[in-house]
Order: sequence, then structure tokens, then C-alpha cells
Amino acid sequence: MSTLTILTPANSASPASPVAPAAVPVTVPGTRASDDRPIPAVLGSDLEVPVRGGRLVRYANLDYAASAPCLEPVSAAVAAALPAYSSVHRGAGYASQLTTARYEQARHTVRAFVGARPDDSVIFTRNTTDATNLLARSLPEGTTTVVFDTEHHASLLPWDRVVRLAAPAFPGEAVRAVDDALASIDGPKLLVVTAASNVTGELWPIAALAHIAHRHGARVLVDAAQLVPHRRLNLTALDLDYVVFSGHKLYAPFGAGALIGRSDWLADAEPYLRGGGAVRAVNDDATEWHDDPEARHEAGTPNVLGAVALAAACDALTATGWTPLVREEERLLGRLRAGLASVPGVHELSLWGPDHPRVGIVSFVVDGFTAREVAEALSGDYGIGVRDGKFCAHPFVRHLLGAKDGGCDDVTASAVRASIGIGTTSEHVDRLIDALRDLASRG
Repeated sequence: MSTLTILTPANSASPASPVAPAAVPVTVPGTRASDDRPIPAVLGSDLEVPVRGGRLVRYANLDYAASAPCLEPVSAAVAAALPAYSSVHRGAGYASQLTTARYEQARHTVRAFVGARPDDSVIFTRNTTDATNLLARSLPEGTTTVVFDTEHHASLLPWDRVVRLAAPAFPGEAVRAVDDALASIDGPKLLVVTAASNVTGELWPIAALAHIAHRHGARVLVDAAQLVPHRRLNLTALDLDYVVFSGHKLYAPFGAGALIGRSDWLADAEPYLRGGGAVRAVNDDATEWHDDPEARHEAGTPNVLGAVALAAACDALTATGWTPLVREEERLLGRLRAGLASVPGVHELSLWGPDHPRVGIVSFVVDGFTAREVAEALSGDYGIGVRDGKFCAHPFVRHLLGAKDGGCDDVTASAVRASIGIGTTSEHVDRLIDALRDLASRG
């Protein structure tokens, strides 16, 4: 056995003191730090791209937080499913039966991957945004949602009745702000919070927040899009009500995501889409919808190959084991952050300081350059792919930069984001640091 940092409800705060650490070291049975579990490869590791002067260089993909490349086992699973591909459910033919079995097995795999309860629903969606909007349309009447301004727009925007909380100065303040907000709300309540920031990579104290939410009779939705590619998540152990994430960030870029969680709100809600598969019967003057939320909210022919790909990614990460994945990521992240700190004029963005636990995401600014200028130079001169802008988190990025609301097109209130994952190498990181040092010297 080995020790690594994952999200856990251990040492959650008591009701009298609702402050808990964002993450604690725990011993994880069944994992070990060894080199006999090879980390799976990604497609595109040999991609060459043109740079200024007409040369071709090996691409350094540092844009995983936007979309991760496809794992080879995921591509293989999709290729294996294609010859017998057919529409799922209600088909008597062999191909339909086989495809249905693969689709439903994918549902079980995703449920196990996040440690969901046996009676939790697993609804396949297009992505995290789609999954979050599905839940937003399923809330009981009069539900008030509490969400921080630090959230991705997918978590910030779908709600009809919402209380928005300012960016907290430290994790304990986040917990106290939620405690105060929920105490002042009557009726159904939902707390929406990210597990890992898509801007800074910082881990949020979701165990403590779930504890406080449940003390006030609220439910919790966790945006795990940026967490599950980097860390193990156990919905049951953390006592979460709902989790959403996307396949395209989990090395399965085939257009599928998932909403996993308690079935009752979903079973009582109007279907997210109305059409075939969501109904038990349609008569001249009435429609009887499915009671099962998984059928009720998956009208039409689903993205079977996307579900197969998502499950294959879950299987591949689980088979590899989190210890080697986390160890390699932390090595590369340490190298990246130390390198950025060594370049004059480069400033890393952080909500809770440099020592707070995080996944492999770093955002920064460079003195004398706009974020777009930096990103274009890194691509055009060095063959490095990063992201620039506000990362679909406009209020949060403005807060980190101390900028006023200058509108969506305000290029001065933008940053550069470098993100890493399976397939990232030391050479990629070093090339970025050398390129930034070169740019800073020109500036």
C-alpha cells in the first residue's frame, strides 16, 4: 500500500466547527507505487505541427483541461464496438442485443468508477454542461441554488433561483459562507461546487461542504470534470448527492458525459427531452413517461459509442491505479510551477496560495504581453498548445486578476492556462519554460 492525497471525508468538521481541510493524506488499499503497471498511451503523441520558418516540431499539448487526448484503450474499445453497432433497447436482433449490453455495462462501469450508491441513477449526457442543465430542469419547484462566483459557467448559469457567493479567501471561509447562506434559505436547497478549479487546479473542500449542506437539509452537486482525470472520487464516501463530468476531459473525446446521483428528483421531473425511449405509452390524449430516470431522461437514440468510450476510460484509469498516475502528475506539476516561478515577469494565479493542493492545471500572466499574444507565440514559434482567455469562468478570472468587469472581450482580463495529464513529458514542460523565458527577455 502507498500514501497519496485524494479527496476524503476523513476529519470532516463537526457541526460546531464547520471547517475542514480540502484534502488529507490517506492510505489507499489496493494501490502501490510500482513501475509494473504501465500508464496507457494517448493518441497523437507523435503529432508534428508547423512553426514559424516552415519547420515541423513534435507537438507539446499542454491544453488537457480543455479536452484531453484519446487513450489508446479507449480508441480500441470503440473500434471493437463498431462492427456490431446497432440501436440500443427494444431491438430483438443480435447486434442490437449486443450493443444494448455494452451500453448498459458502460452505465455500471461509470457507477463503479465514481463509487456511486447501488440505487443512484447514471444518465448519459453530452458533457458536464448538459448534465448540469439536466439536473437544473429536474429540481423540485422552489429550489434555491447556492453557487460561488469561482465556478465554471456550466455551474454558474443554469439556475432559476440562485444565491451567488463571493470568492472565499481560504477554504474555511468557503465552508462558513455556505453555512450562512443555507441557514437563511427556506424550501428545497442545492449547493453546487467544483471539486477542482478549471482555472487554478485548486481542490475544494467538498467533504466539509457536503457535511454542512446536509446539516441544513440541502443537496450537493459536484462538478468533477477537472477532478476525475486526475484523482479518484468516491461519491458514497464523500456523501455527495450528484456528480457530473465529461468524457472529453477524461481521455474519451466521443461526445458523452454523465450525471450520477440520487434518483428521486430525477424520477419526479419532467423528461429533459421528450421523445422515443422516454415513454411507457402514448395515447390520443395522454402520455405515460417512464418512472426509471435513466430511461425518462435519455430520449432518442443515445450516444452509444460515447458511453462505451467513457466506460473504457474509466476502466483504463482504474486498471492503471491512481498511485503511478498521481505520482507522475505531481512530478510534472512541480517541475512546471518551479519553472514558471523562475521566469521574470511570469505570475501564477491562485485563490488560496501556492501550497494549497491542486491537480495539473496552472494559469498565469506574463508582464508586457496579453494572454492571446503569449498563446499565439507559444504555438507559432514553439509548437506548444495552451489555452488563453477567461476559461468559461469570467467572474473568477476577473477576481484573480483584480480586474473590473470590462466585458467578455476585455483581453487585459485574461490569462494563459497550461494543463497536463497522461502523455505529458518533461520535455513539454521544459519547452514551455524556455519559451516563456525567451518571450520575457524580448519584452
